[in-house]
Amino acid sequence: MNELKVIEILKNELGFSDSSIKKLKKFHNYLLEYNKSYNLISKSTEKSIWIRHILDSAQIIKLIDESKDHNIVDFGSGAGFPGLIIAIYNENVRFHVKLYEKSPVKRAFLNNIKEKLDIKNIEIGNDVYEQKKIIADVIVCRAFKKLEEILKISREIVKKPHKLIILKGKNAQSEINNVSLGSNWSYKIEKSITDHDSKIIIVDVK
Repeated sequence: MNELKVIEILKNELGFSDSSIKKLKKFHNYLLEYNKSYNLISKSTEKSIWIRHILDSAQIIKLIDESKDHNIVDFGSGAGFPGLIIAIYNENVRFHVKLYEKSPVKRAFLNNIKEKLDIKNIEIGNDVYEQKKIIADVIVCRAFKKLEEILKISREIVKKPHKLIILKGKNAQSEINNVSLGSNWSYKIEKSITDHDSKIIIVDVK
């Protein structure tokens, strides 16, 4: 899937605005430039940023209710996936996104992108493990930790209720089968639109 096809999906199926697409294009170019000096993403994925990173992150939008205000938190955002993409999504949607990232180099990159692209609904924080309490309606994760660890953080320091949306690989079902959910928690698994084997785990935490 090439860049033009991804942009078509972003606009027509996920509702990205024209101005958001412009920001994504600038972000794509900045990411490639930074990646020459810093290991923000794997070099092997540089030619497939649009599908492997941007669209993979953007698909989360369809799982978030846009009719409400949302505090969205990204555990271990790295180069901005998925949280930064969600923040860029659409200026008319009332999302406030906080990116937690332990790497000073990646935090510097995220702060630079925030300034260059004038993204007002975003905040960058330190390592999630340094937090005593997190206020969030929705938590998103991509390539962060094993599901058991994500659920532990959710259980111990995130206010209730909230929703977890976790991008996972082909072992998503076996991962969820091997963890202990709260008695009144519920989950479902959706298929990824970018990879036939990948899944999205959605957990409602009461």
